[in-house]
Amino acid sequence: MARKKKELPLLEKITITDVAAEGKALAKVNDLVVFVPYVVPGDVVDLQVKRKKNHYAEAVAVKFHEYSPVRAVPFCQHYGVCGGCKWQCLPYAEQIKYKQKQVTDNLTRIGKIELPEISPILGSEKTEFYRNKLEFTFSNKRWLTEEEVKEDVKYDQMNAVGFHIPGAFDKVLAIEKCWLQDDISNQIRNAIRDYAYEHNYSFFNLRSQEGMLRNLMIRTSSTGELMVLLQCKIVEEGELDLMKRLLDFVAERFPQITSLLYVVNNKCNDTINDLDVMVFKGKDHIFEEMEGLRFKIGAKSFYQTNSGQAYNLYKVARDFAGLTGNELVYDLYTGTGTIANFVSRQAKKVIGIEYVPEAIEDAKVNSAINGIDNTLFYAGDMKDILTQEFINRHGRPDVIITDPPRAGMHDDVINTILFAEPQRIVYVSCNPATQARDLSLLDVKYKVMAVQPVDMFPHTHHVENVVLLEKRG
Repeated sequence: MARKKKELPLLEKITITDVAAEGKALAKVNDLVVFVPYVVPGDVVDLQVKRKKNHYAEAVAVKFHEYSPVRAVPFCQHYGVCGGCKWQCLPYAEQIKYKQKQVTDNLTRIGKIELPEISPILGSEKTEFYRNKLEFTFSNKRWLTEEEVKEDVKYDQMNAVGFHIPGAFDKVLAIEKCWLQDDISNQIRNAIRDYAYEHNYSFFNLRSQEGMLRNLMIRTSSTGELMVLLQCKIVEEGELDLMKRLLDFVAERFPQITSLLYVVNNKCNDTINDLDVMVFKGKDHIFEEMEGLRFKIGAKSFYQTNSGQAYNLYKVARDFAGLTGNELVYDLYTGTGTIANFVSRQAKKVIGIEYVPEAIEDAKVNSAINGIDNTLFYAGDMKDILTQEFINRHGRPDVIITDPPRAGMHDDVINTILFAEPQRIVYVSCNPATQARDLSLLDVKYKVMAVQPVDMFPHTHHVENVVLLEKRG
């Protein structure tokens, strides 16, 4: 006999009191902490518990009794369904207040180290259309909204291009207008969608791995250049011609595209790092610009997705580095060498290290494009490259700049940094929690001298943080 499913409680007239991790808010009901999405402090709501553990629960708001005085009206028609921009219900001034609090809480509670006064967060000038890159997924399994499900009718068009629904890898929400990227992105995506509908193109089935149209990437840049990459599965005779007809249509409709590319991907995933990118029209790259420096961006290149805030972030890192022109700088997790090239004019020499070989090639190209001759770049695993022998060969760094992924730095990398003993460390992080953990390990030799949060992603809980450490004694 099947076990009867336990009925979870409805919590009535609960006041939301604070903002929690992952973009959720929280309330306390006796000794129970309840995490709730799409609400803000001050809302009074009925909560339907969806999951319950000993001391915490996850719930959704099913009825609002009072709206918080700080609540904002979300501006996106897809808000609450697509899973992105969860903080549109918070005014931007409140968002950055809570991001500042997130940085402070992480550094104090996890790091447990001596801290200076944390500088006020640098907010983003643009809070809409601020991203320079978006990727959209094609699927033959369109996500139906609650309203559509209630209508209980059969829909003729179940193909969609848009974003994955959280927790449903094979379902895609059809996006009509996204506020993250310049509106040209919406125009291109919707035009491709309408052409595909009209000409009966097959959309990908993520479970059966069938269908032609898979993925669409659009990159804009501060220079006005525009990249579009279409990813397709091509297995049947004639599908390559169908794809090229679609690209002909895109090229004619949007002459402002400077880089029109395609990838034939017959694998089981959408990653293109191991695939050939083909040029259909224009160049295989676009350029970003910063302080007169030009950065070549290819289809596989990494570049900070908020160009304006990237500039502010890099200026903070450069200021913290305190360069006079005589320093040897190691730039760890250098990516395409953006920070390395950005600080090179103020340094004697900059050595960048990065795991992805293609990114290192981009870094070298970016140095060459800008006439920079005091940089060196190495590809490989950080803990394997950054060794005592490497330091003996290239010299002990005066400054280390490190910008690791969300997981933070490997213990071996931290130990090598401690061995290298630079005078200053500039730690750029997209995850203040793992940054705090690493800072506590560096604390044996280094003192935190300055902390500067930077908001790169308005309407989300994500925050970047830059920390300056100086060698003790």
